[in-house]
This record gives sequence, C-alpha cells and structure tokens, in this order.
Amino acid sequence: MIEMLTFVVPETSRKQRLDHFLFDRFSFLSRMYLREVVRDGLCEVNGRHENRGYELKPGDFVEVNVDTTRHATMHPEKIFIEVVYEDELLLVVNKPPGMLVHPTVGVRSGTLLNALAHHLNASAIEDGSTALNRAGLIHRLDKDTSGLIVVAKDKRAHRILASHFQRKLVEKRYYAVVNGRPDVAEGTIDLPIGRSEEERIWRVDESGKPATTKFRIIRSAGGLSLMDLEPVTGRTNQLRIHLAAIGTPIVGDEKYGGAAYKRLCLHSRLLKFKHPTDGRVLEFHSGVPKDFPLTDE
Repeated sequence: MIEMLTFVVPETSRKQRLDHFLFDRFSFLSRMYLREVVRDGLCEVNGRHENRGYELKPGDFVEVNVDTTRHATMHPEKIFIEVVYEDELLLVVNKPPGMLVHPTVGVRSGTLLNALAHHLNASAIEDGSTALNRAGLIHRLDKDTSGLIVVAKDKRAHRILASHFQRKLVEKRYYAVVNGRPDVAEGTIDLPIGRSEEERIWRVDESGKPATTKFRIIRSAGGLSLMDLEPVTGRTNQLRIHLAAIGTPIVGDEKYGGAAYKRLCLHSRLLKFKHPTDGRVLEFHSGVPKDFPLTDE
C-alpha cells in the first residue's frame, strides 16, 4: 500500500543528501527501492522533484510516496547471531566484525538483516508463509565494527526509537584499541568532519559538520591503549577519524593510519535507552572482544 508521508528537515540533517535522509527514516526498506522512489518522481522537496544527491536545508519540506509494506530485497538466511535481548517489539544483538548490517547493490547475502529475516520468521518459513516480519534498523555499525545494535520489530517501535536516537536520548559507548597513547588520560575531541570529493574520504575538515568525541584511557601497554569512547555526535567514521587526528589511530584501521591487524579494533560495548512502550530504561553491555590485543588485565 502506497502511503504519502511528510517530514520537516531538522537542523541535525543540514546538508544531508536526500537519499541518506530517506535511508535513515525507512531503514526497513531497501536502499535500491528508495533510490527508485526518488528517480521516479515520487519524492518532492518544497514541491519540487530533486535528485538523490540534493543537499537538504533545515526547514525543507519533504513529501514522499512509499510502499511501507514492501519487503526489503534480502532473503532469510540461517546465520547464527548472538541475541542479547528480545521481546515482542525489539531485539538487541551482538554483531560480529566483518558482517554488513544490510544488503548493498553488490552484496545480497550474509548480512545482519538476512540473518534477522530468518530469526524473526523461522516458524513462518517452515510453514511456507510469504507474509514475513521485517527487522527495522534504528542505527548502524560499519561492516568491520563489532558489538551491540538494537533492531525494531514493528513500525511504531521503529519510529519511537529512531526519534530517541535523533534526539540524543540514547547512550552509546565503544571500546577501541589504538596505537600509542593520548597526551591526557581522558578528554574531549572537537573537530569538524567533512568529505573530500577529490579523495572520496571522510576526514577532519574545517568546513565540515561539528563532531565531538569523549575518550578515556582504560589501560596502556606495549605501545597500545585500550580506550572507552563516547560519540557525542554521530558523524560518518567519527571515532576512527578523531582518534587518527590526535595521533592514536585505531589498530586495524589502515585507511586512517592504524597498524595492520586481523580486524578493526572497534566495538560497540554499551547501549542505554528507553523501551518504546513503557519507558523503562534498558541497558546492555558487551565485554572487550577476545580477539582484541590488551584483553588481559
């Protein structure tokens, strides 16, 4: 069923691409389908058809016609996922490193959403049903980042939790192992982040968006430091860029100057948020991955 939905662009989405804006609000739909919506003229900004790369401004009025009952373009796959918590409206899983969160144009299988499609519909699949439940992404982790991620089971829960994330009502923390040691045991990194069109890379850029990261050293040894990180803002590759900028790149992050390693040593260790129905505070923890260096006290 096609629904017409409208949005007023908030200050936090200043200069965000139109297609990325839609991805954030309809993460339970495929990116390919949403790009088609824009291409086919089913999305308007201030009454005009814009291309998917159009940069939004605060106060822009976005009107989009989408089929919210359309299934995302992934098929259920029986892949093991570590479920930390689950109820009738949401679940929290511990994503392994190396797993994409959602399918892309080039990768159609082996993603977290493929695994969740099977997990949420195991009984229906056995019965041969085609009316499958979908997982709604609230936030994302990079392919090489491991750790906690929360997923909604229905549209209402998705809408409420997405609002909480957007309003910064959710606490998120990460573990990272970095090369070297910061000059201070704890502190704040305030450096704007933008994208270099020439190099096609996100980096510190004075003309970019404000970005803030809080950090604390947990322990150091052998030229490495295990750190606790809090991304106050949520820019693309923020933690990786900020740590590299202060001379302590994340181990395994060769793109930003980190030493080669078998994985990116970045792990989502804590999620704290309110349940979308009764408002009770939920808090989840995940320990330092065993394949990190500096795992022993």
